This record gives sequence, C-alpha cells and structure tokens, in this order.
Amino acid sequence: MDRPKKISGSQICAGLVLTTAVALCSLTLTTVRADNLPKVRVFSTGGTIQGAGPFRNEVANYKGDGSLVTGKMILDDLPEAKKVADVSLEETAAVASANTKILIELANHISDWLQRPDTSGAVVTHGTATMEETAYFLNLTVRSDKPVVVVGAMRPFTAISRDGPLNLYNAIRVAADSEARDLGVMVLLNDEIHASRDVTKTNTERVSTFVSRDLGPLGFADSDRIVLYRKLLYRHTHKSEFDVSKMTDLPKVDIAYGYQEGGREAVDAFIAGGAKGIVLDDGGGFGGAIADGKAKGVVFVQSDRKGSGRVMESARSAERGVVTADNLNAQKARELLRLALSKTSDIKEIQRIFDEY
Repeated sequence: MDRPKKISGSQICAGLVLTTAVALCSLTLTTVRADNLPKVRVFSTGGTIQGAGPFRNEVANYKGDGSLVTGKMILDDLPEAKKVADVSLEETAAVASANTKILIELANHISDWLQRPDTSGAVVTHGTATMEETAYFLNLTVRSDKPVVVVGAMRPFTAISRDGPLNLYNAIRVAADSEARDLGVMVLLNDEIHASRDVTKTNTERVSTFVSRDLGPLGFADSDRIVLYRKLLYRHTHKSEFDVSKMTDLPKVDIAYGYQEGGREAVDAFIAGGAKGIVLDDGGGFGGAIADGKAKGVVFVQSDRKGSGRVMESARSAERGVVTADNLNAQKARELLRLALSKTSDIKEIQRIFDEY
C-alpha cells in the first residue's frame, strides 16, 4: 500500500488559503462591523493546536512548538471568528510547554489587556500536557473578572479531523460572552467549559481528555449558545491576593511522588537542590526527610496521587506541620505553593491560602 504523500510547508499554507477563501465566501452573507463586536485577544504559546506533522493521518508524530504553524496561521484559518468577536493576536511564545518566565509574562500581558475598558476577554492557546498548570496559575494571577479561556487541541493542525479550529472558535465565543465573567480562568476543549482549578487531563490521546472529576464542567459551548450552569465560591483572578506584575521569578518548588518502598532520597535531593517547598504526592517513605527539611525552612504540602477527593486537615497533619492541599492535584498545588511562598513561609498562613484558593 502506498505511503501517504508528505505534507510540505507550502501545502500547509495552500490549505489555509483554500479553507479561508471558502469560509469567507460564506461570511459575505452576514456582514458584521468589527467595531460593534466584543474585543478578544488571542495569546498564542504553541502546543498541538499549532502542531504540524509530515502526513495528514499522523496524530502523534508532529512538531508542536509553534515553529511551523504560527498563531496568525490558525487565526487566518478561522474567519468564522470574525462574526463573534473583534479578534487580535499576541504571539507570546512558541513552545511545547510554558516556563516561569512565560507564565509571568502571560499573566501580566493578559491583565494589561483586560484592564482596558473597551476589551471583553482573552484566549490563550497552549499545549495540553501542562495546560491545567498554566490555566490555574493565570487563575491566581490575572487581575480582572473578564473571561480568560485557555484552549488547545489533541490533534495537530495538519491532521485529518483536527479538533483545534472548533476548540479555538468556541474559546473565542466564550471569551466574548459577558455571561462568562467572574468564572476565573477556564479551559475549553471538546465543547466543554471547565474551571481551571477543577480540571485535569486524564487521557494521552482522546479528545475528551479534560475532566473535572469532583465537580463537573461549568458549562458547554453548544452551537446555539454558550450554556453555563454554576458559579465559583473560591478566590480567583480579581479576588486574588497575588500580584506578579513586579516579579521575574518564583520560589523553587518540587514534587515527590509516593509509592511502595519509596525512600527519602528524592526529598533530600530536592532540598539539596534549593527547593523552598515540596509537594508530597501521596505517602511514601519520606519520614525523617520531612523533619529535616522543615528544620531548614522547607514548606511541605500534602497532596494525593488518586486524582480526586480532598486531603483533609487533621491532628496528624497539624502535628507533622504539613499543609494539606484540599482537592488540588500535585501540579496545581505546586503552582499555589510557589505563589504562597513569594509572600510568606508561615505554615498557618499558607494553610489559609490553600483553604481559600
């Protein structure tokens, strides 16, 4: 059987031109002035949504750092978005996964955009592997009640039946919707709108990968309208006490994974490497390492590896001097602990922060 023909860079561009031309023809039936539409800015950072592979039937072998498919290209391929919003673009980064520098820059640029009185919302394109961490970090640091939607894709831009364009279109719809205000930073894939604090990636390949296990989605981006079903009671965005506008870095926090017969070596190594905080992902043989770390001023947070349910405060946790993470998974507990440590190292105060966020 013949191998499918390879996709070239010029073919990617040609495909964009063709799909854009067809879509623009359909849009001529309904013309809406951009100055009457909500202003939404897309902040692109790379990831699978900007991924390019050598063949159309390749959904795993692709480059997802945004170097081949730019933020401008994915927006040019989506003229339908011009019917729902006045869309602008900031190509913030082109990476497979964000780092601290990008996170802080992103939070500040989004805040600056949303603080303008004429803007309605923001969308962030992102790789799905660490999407929930970036979204939760933004949930803690963006200073606005306007909608922020983090969006990605499970199939690259060049693939058959790619999911990125519809995800991006729906994310722009949500960001432009005034009913989505004060819902913190959201994650949108597969027509589902999730709160960034609650959602996690559960499958390596399927388009239904993002799930809010304990609480379910906030709502859905259906074809007739955006449907929202619940509000948030915990602190986020404009109610947050964290301000990264003057920051360039954050305290080092690591995660130690608990398992049968696990020893203290990982915790000792993290402390030796300069960790100011360590998230314990379930139990393990950490024992004396925790006491030694606490004596050196290291703050420990107890999370859990099961993926749902709370880690509750107890007499035992208080005796150990370990902060409990509620139902935050380890990767999100790490983001919150980094921000908490930028303000204080007091255990009671950090527990208060985990209880409120």
